[in-house]
Amino acid sequence: MGDPWQTFTAASAEDTVAVGGRIAVALRPGDAVLLIGPLGAGKTCLVRGIAAALGVAPVAVHSPSFTLVNEYAGRDGLRVVHADGYRLADGAPLDDLGLEEAQAEGAILLVEWPRRLTPPDASHTWRVELTVDEADQRTIHVEPPPARSPL
Repeated sequence: MGDPWQTFTAASAEDTVAVGGRIAVALRPGDAVLLIGPLGAGKTCLVRGIAAALGVAPVAVHSPSFTLVNEYAGRDGLRVVHADGYRLADGAPLDDLGLEEAQAEGAILLVEWPRRLTPPDASHTWRVELTVDEADQRTIHVEPPPARSPL
């Protein structure tokens, strides 16, 4: 099947939102998207693009750094759960936040700083790594779950 990673570049916030829209088209109920990257890399901006493509008003999406979890209503009753593990101890279990239950019920999970959380079921997990260069351009690497096609 070849290399499952696909790489995008984003020169602006609008480009990052557009990449999020491309990811959203490929998501299925119960999928989790793990967003990996440094502070300011555009993780929440990418979430805004994913959520908008799933029917969530972009203005409703904000970083859950202090609340830990935000839930949004998408189209056709789809739940979109946005979590941020930045303030959690490494390896905190998802069930402490209700994420495993939400995923089992078909919610789309969007998880920033997932290294601090026990990862969800790999068969439904997307990995998205964001990096920023000196010119403030983002490189976004997207890996689909096993046995799923790249974008």
